Amino acid sequence: MSDTWDGLFQQLAMVLGKMAEKLVQDALGWSLLIFWLAWCLFGINWKKAWTVLAQGAWAPLILAMILVALAWSQMTPSAPRFWWKLGEVSLVVAASFFCGWVQGYFGWQPTEVNLEPVMSAADGHHHHSVPAPHASHGGEPAGHHV
Repeated sequence: MSDTWDGLFQQLAMVLGKMAEKLVQDALGWSLLIFWLAWCLFGINWKKAWTVLAQGAWAPLILAMILVALAWSQMTPSAPRFWWKLGEVSLVVAASFFCGWVQGYFGWQPTEVNLEPVMSAADGHHHHSVPAPHASHGGEPAGHHV
């Protein structure tokens, strides 16, 4: 009787191990897409991006999509050719745009990150600038006559 239970536990452990292995493989296989969609949802300010796309950035986006699909189709010659890859790239872009729509629908907006260092007068650094041009000097800064 004990041999039966030991056999069942071994089989159960083996099945659970194979399921965990498959889960890890799938998670790693989809991790780049998951990261990309998370970035699109939480890292892109779509309010600004929609404006830039409407002003004409859609044309370079289309060109980039075509070039990525062309390069990808040449990297994997045994896989389906260019049109399939273009369809897959289009799906990723469409999913990215859907993330932008979700962000706008719920009113989410990533926080602005200022990468410029904050300078204050207490830092001890005094910046000297060229004086502003004066109208009587023909537009040249004071003390710089030719």
